[in-house]
Amino acid sequence: MKRYLLLPVAAALAACVAPAPMGERPAVVPQDIEHITALLKRDFHERGQAKIDRIDLDEVQRICNLNADNPPESLAKPLEEAQMKAIKFPNGSLMGDWKNGERIAQSGRGSMWNDKPGVQQGGSCYNCHQLSPKVEAYGTLGPSLAGFGKIRGNRPEIQQYVYGKIYNAKAYSVCSQMPRFGHAGTLNEQQIKDLVALLLDPKSPVNQ
Repeated sequence: MKRYLLLPVAAALAACVAPAPMGERPAVVPQDIEHITALLKRDFHERGQAKIDRIDLDEVQRICNLNADNPPESLAKPLEEAQMKAIKFPNGSLMGDWKNGERIAQSGRGSMWNDKPGVQQGGSCYNCHQLSPKVEAYGTLGPSLAGFGKIRGNRPEIQQYVYGKIYNAKAYSVCSQMPRFGHAGTLNEQQIKDLVALLLDPKSPVNQ
């Protein structure tokens, strides 16, 4: 939900502030965010499950926008700690079914206005990462995850790290571009477990 705000807000901000050197984010001040938020609220029309609260930024998004995704440690560290405390780790094994995880990773469904409430959403993982070496279409915004479990194993601390990173990547890097799947309610507990298995199960295509 709120994860979809970063790109449109960033694009709108870039259009209304002074040009920046090639490859740099433009400078943003609170007034810019307030102006763009007002425009979005004026022009956004609620429909189905797409509600006006999708426009609202939380403190993490606000700080990252104001600091071009590179806030000072004095701001970043407390935010990361707060995000980490909000992660809800289940008891026991954090690995589910890698076959379901593969389906979730390939699915880009979710948060459309005409989706019925309760319909499970996808993770769109292949949009940003290489996972199974057999899948040739993948994005490169994020690092390759091919062989992730083969390299790192699947001991409990690795399971916890992967679960936490999928649940809320901003707990590990506050301005990470990775969506906060669990924090935002995009994926449920079992879906995240299934993605953990996709990355860590020795039988998963990711580790072949």
